[in-house]
Amino acid sequence: MAANFRLQRLPSANPGMALAARILAIALALVIAGIILAFTGNNPIDLGLQVVTASLGSTFGMEDLGLLIIPLILTGLSVTVAQQIGAWNIGAEGQFYAGAFAATAVGLFVPLPEAWSLVFMFIAGAIGGMVWILVPTLARAYANVNELITTLLLNFVAILLVFYVSTDAWRERGGVANSATARIPAEMPEFWGLVHWGLPIAVIMAIGMALVLSFTKWGYEVRLIGSNASAGKYAGIAARRHLITVMLMSGGIAGIAGMLEIAGTVHRLQGGISNSYGYLGIMVAVLARGSSLGVIFAGALMAFILNSGIILQTQGLTTSAVLAITGLILFLTAIGDELSHYRIIRDKT
Repeated sequence: MAANFRLQRLPSANPGMALAARILAIALALVIAGIILAFTGNNPIDLGLQVVTASLGSTFGMEDLGLLIIPLILTGLSVTVAQQIGAWNIGAEGQFYAGAFAATAVGLFVPLPEAWSLVFMFIAGAIGGMVWILVPTLARAYANVNELITTLLLNFVAILLVFYVSTDAWRERGGVANSATARIPAEMPEFWGLVHWGLPIAVIMAIGMALVLSFTKWGYEVRLIGSNASAGKYAGIAARRHLITVMLMSGGIAGIAGMLEIAGTVHRLQGGISNSYGYLGIMVAVLARGSSLGVIFAGALMAFILNSGIILQTQGLTTSAVLAITGLILFLTAIGDELSHYRIIRDKT
């Protein structure tokens, strides 16, 4: 009796296998990057030690990581939430800017006590993100227009809007920064060192979304529509209503990320405030593989990679080299995640 072996893809990966595959993929990427760096005359071991020491070996480095994790968790969560219903929100970048814009408007022009100002800035940030995704949402829901294109194109509109108001209409006249607004009076209170309360808020939002999607009827219906739209329609689920709700929620989360960046980290609206957090959120969502809880760990990994790139640039590496190393790590990690779904099956004949 002969035995044949074949690969079979399973719908879900064993958590242990997925973690092992990710660790091996990152290790392989680092080895390849180290070999390339060695051929270019750099010492990869020294560079690696400097990255680890600067990121994890000091309070300042840990605080920098914490500040990076906040927007990455939220933009990753924004994309992940849309994925649950089978949609791709590529506009988290624009919604981030829209949330920052709306929060700044409240912070600068609505006179309120600081605590109330933060509350209304939070609400305004969420509404700003929702408004920015509203047209793509309605276009997808009622005309079946692909949201990939519409959400992506609106990113540029939001970026240019923020650039205009921060350098012209709302620019601080005679201030320290010539291309930014005045400093927002209301600030997020500190949670740990320079890290503000946006970090626990982001983590709580990710955990809360995971619980809602896993243990509520609404979450089950959303996941059912996302996995099988025909089955959802057969079950009598209002797919269009759920799509609109989920997409608006996705935009609102990205808008909150923009508000927290304004109130907790940058404290004034300016061009380039996002640092591409919206686009990096797409990578975070891919690494999280549709898991709201996974977004927390994927966001932390992305923050470490991003911070490592900044440190490597201070050591003389070019931006292109840093981007190449970052891309290699993400590429092999994604491959490792996919391979963790496969098993070798033995067929007896």
